[in-house]
Amino acid sequence: MNLSNKQKQYLKGLAHSLKPVVQLGGNGLTEGVLAEVDAALTYHELIKVKVPSIDREEKALVMDAIVRETGALKVQVIGHILVLYRQSEEAKIDIPKR
Repeated sequence: MNLSNKQKQYLKGLAHSLKPVVQLGGNGLTEGVLAEVDAALTYHELIKVKVPSIDREEKALVMDAIVRETGALKVQVIGHILVLYRQSEEAKIDIPKR
């Protein structure tokens, strides 16, 4: 599933007031963190993940790995915050059609 620009803008608006539900710690990206992100996406559909890192390239690699492993769509990246969306079987967010 690909999102149109209009759909991404809508999701960005919804995500604005959200707080990060998952924060990576000193151990970086672990199986436990991926499981937590997966569970949060299943429950909420739209989440924020905080990826603190000094190195930009490392941060980008970690964010890409999260997107790849969870099957979510990257909506937005602002600094250390990654906004993800993955529709659940019972859609909770009504995204406008293209």
